[in-house]
Amino acid sequence: MSTGPTTVPSPVVAPARSRRPVGTRSGLRTAAVAVRALLLSTLVLGAGYTLVLTGIGQLLMPGRADGSLLLRSDGTAAGSTLIGQSFTDAEGNALPQYFQSRPSAAGDGFDATASGGSNQGPEDRDLVASIEERRAEIAEREGVDPAAVPADALTASGSGLDPQISPAYAALQVDRVARERGLDPQVVRAEVAACTREPLLGVIGEPVVDVAALNLALDEKDGGA
Repeated sequence: MSTGPTTVPSPVVAPARSRRPVGTRSGLRTAAVAVRALLLSTLVLGAGYTLVLTGIGQLLMPGRADGSLLLRSDGTAAGSTLIGQSFTDAEGNALPQYFQSRPSAAGDGFDATASGGSNQGPEDRDLVASIEERRAEIAEREGVDPAAVPADALTASGSGLDPQISPAYAALQVDRVARERGLDPQVVRAEVAACTREPLLGVIGEPVVDVAALNLALDEKDGGA
């Protein structure tokens, strides 16, 4: 039997399909994951976390959560126990019926947007001159010897925002404030004691007097402005 040549069928070639490069597909998937992670993080950390902490703050310490505001008897805000205030007239002169805060180097005085000290060293001539000027001014205003003026009445704090003064500086001002308001000095001293904050746990820090709270209490007592 004779055998002829074997014919091999040609392979069927499937039509070529357009394929997206693997690198492009992987990059798009990674970008989608990153966008979802960003949205989830924003929702959880930007909104959820903030709402949870706000709720806890309002539940446990609403006064502090709202900014430690000082409120008048009519409910309006008179300031905050966290930021000091100046009690002066338009020319910068001390209003005699009010306890005076310590000096401030923050902007024009107690400017929270410009918190900071004077950056003047203890031997700076301008600082020394301003201290001596303040000492003489306060001694004359309070009717005391210049040596009796405490240090916090002469120098600004590092932040320029401190709302408190020392009990010594508060005591120095009692007689003047009582005289200007027509109050018994003992009444004013009682208000000073009520606005004095003792050291934390009795040992951390020093006793301080909140000036804004004290002046507000005196205004509420005698109906002053």
